[in-house]
Amino acid sequence: MRLKAKPIYKASVLALLMAAQLSPFLASPAQAFELFGIHLWGEKKPVNDPDAVIAEPKNYDVEVVIGGVQINPDGKADNSKEIIEGASGLVADQEKPASGSAGLLAKARGDYRRILAALYNEGRYGGTISILVNGREASDIPPDAEMPDHVNIVINVDPGPQFLFSRASIVNMAPPPAKPRRDQVKTPAESGFVDGAVAKSGTILRAERLAVEAWRQQGYAKARMSDEEVTADHQGNKVSAEITIEPGMHAQYGSVTVEGTERMDPAFVAWMTGLKEGEDFDPADLERAKKRLARMEVFRAMSFQEAEEINPDGTLPMTLNVQERKPRRFGIGGSYSTLDGFGAETYWMHRNLLGKGERLRVEGKVSGIGGSQEKSFNPQNYTYLLGTSFTKPGVFTPDTDFVAGLNARREVIDAYTETSVNLKGGFTHIFSDELSGSAYANVGRSHFSDDYHGKRRFTTIGLQGSLLYDGRDDKNDAKHGLYGELFLEPFYEATYGNFINKFTAEGRAYYSFGKGDRVTFAGRAKVGSIVGADISELPPDKLFFAGGGGSIRGYAYRNVGVETSTGEIIGGRSLVEASGEVRAKVTESIGVVAFADAGYVGEKSYPDFSEKLRVGVGGGLRYHTGLGPIRLDAAVPLNRGSGDPKFSFYVGIGQSF
Repeated sequence: MRLKAKPIYKASVLALLMAAQLSPFLASPAQAFELFGIHLWGEKKPVNDPDAVIAEPKNYDVEVVIGGVQINPDGKADNSKEIIEGASGLVADQEKPASGSAGLLAKARGDYRRILAALYNEGRYGGTISILVNGREASDIPPDAEMPDHVNIVINVDPGPQFLFSRASIVNMAPPPAKPRRDQVKTPAESGFVDGAVAKSGTILRAERLAVEAWRQQGYAKARMSDEEVTADHQGNKVSAEITIEPGMHAQYGSVTVEGTERMDPAFVAWMTGLKEGEDFDPADLERAKKRLARMEVFRAMSFQEAEEINPDGTLPMTLNVQERKPRRFGIGGSYSTLDGFGAETYWMHRNLLGKGERLRVEGKVSGIGGSQEKSFNPQNYTYLLGTSFTKPGVFTPDTDFVAGLNARREVIDAYTETSVNLKGGFTHIFSDELSGSAYANVGRSHFSDDYHGKRRFTTIGLQGSLLYDGRDDKNDAKHGLYGELFLEPFYEATYGNFINKFTAEGRAYYSFGKGDRVTFAGRAKVGSIVGADISELPPDKLFFAGGGGSIRGYAYRNVGVETSTGEIIGGRSLVEASGEVRAKVTESIGVVAFADAGYVGEKSYPDFSEKLRVGVGGGLRYHTGLGPIRLDAAVPLNRGSGDPKFSFYVGIGQSF
């Protein structure tokens, strides 16, 4: 690569272009966070890091002065000062003292590189940078010089003009893909690599990557940049850039070799990748293979390594390097709400039981401790669950799992008390990154007691099928996308001899706007219907209830249902729910939410809204972490029913929906 620019800081052009891409991170170093000595996120500085321990703290003031400010070619006002301040480590850290004189000088010298990278990233190749430390150029001060306790620093930058592309050319551009929906790659021109556009360094690097990736997506695994010529004309403020791509041979998958397995069967792991010998190479296949293997929860790390060369027959051998996790795992968790009280849960799991990623999980839960019920500290009023499940991945296809589960449950809520044993078995299948489905057979034996119907027993035998579409950009904190789920459960109830069908459908939508998508509108709607039997001949756990943190906030958990003539709340055969939220980020870590929930449970199989619609409103706070937002919500029911509180408070991780 040749770039005739005006270097201020001596470094290779390629390194500067790479640094330009890293400048946002250099400008805002990640902050590490630890809890009880456990490192959770951020950069953890080693003990010997000069910034980690400040032996002789040096305080300083820093000022950024911009010279030669002009209007950009696009007609917008110049924002060079904000860019320089964002790139400067001195500006970012000015609130904390530097680690001695050496640490201060090192930070100042590092700013030459950071600021130059930021200028290149804005297409400014003729700028000048001066960093004065107490009036002396930082680059001229000896590293062992001693600084006073308080230092004045002035960063003088003349950004120079923005350069435009006089020529932006790709030699050997990939042809349009035969499968556009699968192999389409954004073109360099669409990313700004076009005549007359601002010649940002990042645009050149991005054009190179996109041009190579376009060939790789069409099966040319060894496509590479064979030549790159970038020339800057300082008199005309122009940049000429020509990138030449060598596509190489078209490739098909060869054999897949697995290395690094300890307990896993390597032949099974190779099969689970889904890469079949003779099929055309496609980088998307490798990403899907990684996701498929990650779902097994067996591997700590994995990476594909392509052979150095494509074989004469066009096949490309692949090596999959893996690192296994420890096979056994356990966990504990807890929850609390002012309505439902405290809850605790624990599980133990073996994630490679027989050498092919089989998962065995045993779990237990208890909840309702100290809730709103009378005698809430009586163990007889707690809800208990003890269950086990077994999952065998890779049945029939790499994307199909066999799942079996057995659980015993005792649930105590205001509407009824349940004691039951349930067994199910079936299959799950991943159709794509967004679409999945499941089909199960199940059998259950249950005993219910409530104030309205008294004591009843049920035996159910049936099927369950679901289809799930999840196109959200983030499952814990979605800002864009759609979510939809369909659920169908036909079953036979033996005690009363009824064939019954249960159906539910739920949809969610997300839309965000503003700088950094700071404001998000989120909506949710759910409907359900049961046909085939009267309420009195249906198990209460199959009926619809609403209310609680995941339904209509402000109302007691599962306390929205059909009100009987004697005032009890029982389940219904139709359900309608809707929720709306407005989420806004106040800072990068703090957000606020306003929401409204509404719901209805009807006695008939279709809603006629003869029952009162329940509405709850409220607001909350969000503390955004790397694991998702911590949620604090408060809600008020607008039309309380019997057993509903005046005020409810909820705590959780992740958005409410």
